[in-house]
Amino acid sequence: MPGKKILITGGTGFAGAYIIRQLVQSGYTVRAIRRQHTAPFFIDPAITAQVEWVEGDVLDIISLEDAMEGMDAVIHAAGKVSFHAADKAAMYKINIEGTANVVNIALEKNIQRFIHISSVAAIGRTGTNEMVTEKKKWQSGKWNTPYAISKYKGEMEVWRGIGEGLNAVILNPSTIIGYGDWNTSSCSIFKNVYREFPWYTNGENGFVDVEDVARAAVLLLQTSHTNERYIVNGDNWSFRQLFNQIADGFHKKHPHKEATAFLGQIAWRMEKLRSFFSGKKPLLTRQTAIIAQSRSHFDNSKIMEAIPGFTFTPLTNTIQKACGQYLAQLQPL
Repeated sequence: MPGKKILITGGTGFAGAYIIRQLVQSGYTVRAIRRQHTAPFFIDPAITAQVEWVEGDVLDIISLEDAMEGMDAVIHAAGKVSFHAADKAAMYKINIEGTANVVNIALEKNIQRFIHISSVAAIGRTGTNEMVTEKKKWQSGKWNTPYAISKYKGEMEVWRGIGEGLNAVILNPSTIIGYGDWNTSSCSIFKNVYREFPWYTNGENGFVDVEDVARAAVLLLQTSHTNERYIVNGDNWSFRQLFNQIADGFHKKHPHKEATAFLGQIAWRMEKLRSFFSGKKPLLTRQTAIIAQSRSHFDNSKIMEAIPGFTFTPLTNTIQKACGQYLAQLQPL
């Protein structure tokens, strides 16, 4: 769809900003929704200057209708990522009700193509070494955080839209890694390691370069694939391996305290107490402690088949590059 008009929600977010960059570099006309008059600082201003920014919100139906007018395709990247109990209600509202609003208006406006940026969390996490594929069925259980539930239910709204005629595909990225605002989302991993947070676990998870997620989204936009979901995952690593690699990139100490399931329960409670007195959000929560003990591997073969020639960036390269960028911008951060 070169030259076509694309609307992206969540354009100031981590993944959304990189998708915008990929769209602009690929020659698309881009309109992006933002809630306030800011552009992502981690994207070249020469890129963001080429975007038509509109004020709006996925919970504001009127602004969505105006933003979607005249668009050929929509990439829905807006969403709230949080593992703090206080954010649960807002997260459910944005990730579920907000997605339903975007789907409904896309159907009303006869949008030709719809790309939904979901998460592997919507497929379901396991406590074993199971290899998760797109065929996995959602199962309720202790490994599913409120964030996972909100993404699962939001994704159900997209499947409902597909049933009503929406030409859509769903991307399920694993934990997205790269250079962004290290005060938010998965970028905070870099901040915690930089501050030499001492705890590590031997849990395992999937990780993917943010630029790979952006490339996958735009390349799928150009295909005829529809009514499908695709796991977007680069490497399956232990959290300890990830933290050590980031620590090396920052020339910091490796985390040295193993947070077993029992110690993890103690650690998040200590962080909660520290947070109470400091007024700052805890570095570790009950939900992140649960995730850190899970062992989930994610299969990326389906998207590799759907996009011939597509390759994932080795995670070591991603970390090295991101650490250099964070260090270069450390003072403003």
